[in-house]
Amino acid sequence: MKSEKEAREDSKLRQRAERKFDMEAGNTEAFSEMPPEEMANLIHELQVHQIELKMQNDELRHTQVALEKARARYSHLYDFAPVGYFTLNEKGIIKEANLTISTMLGIEREALIEQPFTRFVLSDDQDIFHKHRQRFLEKKTNQPCELRFMKKDGRVFYARLEFIFVTDKGEDAKQVSGVISDITDRKRAETERMRMEEKFLQSQKLEALGTLAGGIAHDFNNLLMSIQSRTSLMLVDKDSSHPDFEHLSEIESHVESASELTQQLLAFARGGKYEVKPIDLNELIKKHNRLFGRTKKEITIRGKYESDIWPVDVDPGQIEQVLLNLYVNAWHAMPEGGKLYLTTENVVLDENHVKSFSTQPGKYVKISVTDTGIGMDGETRKRIFDPFFTTKEIGRGTGLGLASAYGIIQNHGGFIQVHSEKGHGSTFIFYLPASEKEIVSERKPAVQKLTGSETILFVDDEEMIAEVVEDLLGFLGYKVLMAGNGREAIRIYEENKDRIDVVVLDMIMPDMGGAETYDRLKEIDPDVKVLLSSGYSTDGQATRILDRGCNGFIQKPFKMNELSQKLREILGEK
Repeated sequence: MKSEKEAREDSKLRQRAERKFDMEAGNTEAFSEMPPEEMANLIHELQVHQIELKMQNDELRHTQVALEKARARYSHLYDFAPVGYFTLNEKGIIKEANLTISTMLGIEREALIEQPFTRFVLSDDQDIFHKHRQRFLEKKTNQPCELRFMKKDGRVFYARLEFIFVTDKGEDAKQVSGVISDITDRKRAETERMRMEEKFLQSQKLEALGTLAGGIAHDFNNLLMSIQSRTSLMLVDKDSSHPDFEHLSEIESHVESASELTQQLLAFARGGKYEVKPIDLNELIKKHNRLFGRTKKEITIRGKYESDIWPVDVDPGQIEQVLLNLYVNAWHAMPEGGKLYLTTENVVLDENHVKSFSTQPGKYVKISVTDTGIGMDGETRKRIFDPFFTTKEIGRGTGLGLASAYGIIQNHGGFIQVHSEKGHGSTFIFYLPASEKEIVSERKPAVQKLTGSETILFVDDEEMIAEVVEDLLGFLGYKVLMAGNGREAIRIYEENKDRIDVVVLDMIMPDMGGAETYDRLKEIDPDVKVLLSSGYSTDGQATRILDRGCNGFIQKPFKMNELSQKLREILGEK
């Protein structure tokens, strides 16, 4: 219980508070009997209290301004962030989105709200989204994923999706918030890098296989050369009435077929381009179309040719081989018959177009071969240029046709592409660099053997070839000196240069090859006449030797009539 003193103090405080309240309320009657001193103190307290209230009001206004500024900054950062922010309800409906995600999708923000998030995810990736969202809801682990989204205009872009937190609103009502960032440029760069790595590995594989194929072709051609030469000698004094004539003719035919197979190996090895000259591709293709159309009447060939087609520097026989391989490939793809479309076009390719093919920008002639066949799936398209890869049954293909076509086009400074889908046919497109040279008319080869009496130095390290060619040249009337390697050839030529009229020089020999031997011969005699001979060329060696002034080239295995013609072209008519 309060003391009397405490009770008096409480009474005074109550009176003071009542008077202060009356003063603030404007009730002046209550202060008529108040002592002046107490009145002054009360007024002072009231003034102090008013100042405190004003300061509190000012501080509150400043806080509100700062809060508005902070809210505006947050809103700006949220809306214009480099990533798209969004919030989804428990059903995956968009409840909130910033302007960035709106810009990414090309849709107004208001139009995004209340829309299912999966509406903007590519259909093939929607399962990825659902699994990722469910895993986040269950485990709360922050693990990003990559999805493809579709813009309003139909364009597709890649994005990285990451959920960042979950808001619980009851057991069955969970909202998730997340971000998406556009990674299209990065994905394109990764795809290009992987494509270039795959192309590099493919190039290395083809180079290794090309070296192997070229070596096999070289040795095999030497064997064919020996068989061909001996067969030619045996046929010299036999006519069609001789009992051996048919068999020997068949041997020649089989040698020629085997030689065509080695030509494919050589082309794949990028060593089969020898007799290069500017030609009109339109004329070559039309001629080949007529020949192929006669044998495959179930195929309808249609052509659309560029007028004033640019010339190209090519080995015509090699380009014919490319066309034949593509035609046969199309024929196999159309077992019930179909249509084959050929088009030619002058094009100018820029740096972006050719940079993936290790070639130079500039003027090209584009050739397209399109069939209406069964087409190819993606896995087949990746392997069609691999040597010995074939989808044909055993006995219907070697798997070298398209590989050799690839090698031939690359060896001519061009490149080849393929477009195909299962059930929708195939289109092979190859590009060849245009030439500034004038087109050379094709010379028809001689069909008769041409004899001579000059002296020939024959250089070849293969004994089986040297023996039979010595007899063959002797039969044609020539006097023959033989050398088994480059160094021996140099020695013999130095001793007999005044009586040697032409040197038949093998290109691939141990110790001193044909290129070095040719250069040494030119040092001894700048006017020396040389016919280069080989079953194989490495990286265009034959072409480089011909460019240095070599008089001609003959590829093994050659027939006696071909050799006699080449010799007379160099030595002149008798």
